[in-house]
Amino acid sequence: LAAMAGISLGDMTSGEVLSPNVYPNIIKNVEFQKELLHARYTFPDVPEPITYYEYATDKQYHKFNLLAAIKKYTIGLPGVIIGAIRGEPEDTPGTGTAADSIPRLTYKEQKVLEDLYESFSLNLNEKEGYVQLSTTLRDPSLAAQITLKAQQLLQQYLTEFKLQKVRANLEFVEGSYQEARQNFEAKQEELARFRDANVNLTSAMARTREEKLESEYTLLLGVYTELAKQKEQAKIAVTETTPILTVIEPVVVPVEKSKPSRARMLIIYTFLGLIVGVGWVLGMPYLKEVFSKVRKQN
Repeated sequence: LAAMAGISLGDMTSGEVLSPNVYPNIIKNVEFQKELLHARYTFPDVPEPITYYEYATDKQYHKFNLLAAIKKYTIGLPGVIIGAIRGEPEDTPGTGTAADSIPRLTYKEQKVLEDLYESFSLNLNEKEGYVQLSTTLRDPSLAAQITLKAQQLLQQYLTEFKLQKVRANLEFVEGSYQEARQNFEAKQEELARFRDANVNLTSAMARTREEKLESEYTLLLGVYTELAKQKEQAKIAVTETTPILTVIEPVVVPVEKSKPSRARMLIIYTFLGLIVGVGWVLGMPYLKEVFSKVRKQN
């Protein structure tokens, strides 16, 4: 059953947000994948919420599935054989070096994610201005939970990116503000000392010097005042940064199967039935002849 979420992209041309074309790369980000994998979900027949990774790797949660077994040992048989020959790589523990701080997936996490991402998809529609997340699983509730978690993570990553830009701007403005403040205060002191030393200005040289200092003081005051305003605006921008995505179609628990299609299944089984029937009709005379020869030889 498929659970879907429709999300408006808003202003796709804004320089303050990541291009929607990057969204598929975000969901392939290792940290994004690990968060999605290790988030807790409610599973059928499991009393307490557990992570998807726990559910997929702990044998106590596995029930025998005939279709999955047939698929594994027919279509997936080459992979099973190759895996048995190669063996399962061991996940090496951390070494205490700087490399341990780099996020990475273990072998088991990677295998579980491969299965999960076969059921999870992100479709981008630039023309209409929306992105659609969907998860297709046997359990409709779980499909909805994973889709909702993926939506929240995508929202979180995009908002964090926007916040990084806003914070970087605030940091730059604050640095410029401090520099302008120091320059202004230094010029203010220089002008005050000059006036104290020249109470009665008598020479043209002294008056010219005072006018120059006053001009520089006024200029620095203007820069200092403007940067003070920009600093306050940057602070407000950090606190008022709003989510970039607008949900236009919330995640819902599906009530109908999205696949397999009943019509398609009917066609497939009808076709298989015809093949088996024709094979039986055409093959029976040959099999009877073979069995007859075997009996005569015995």
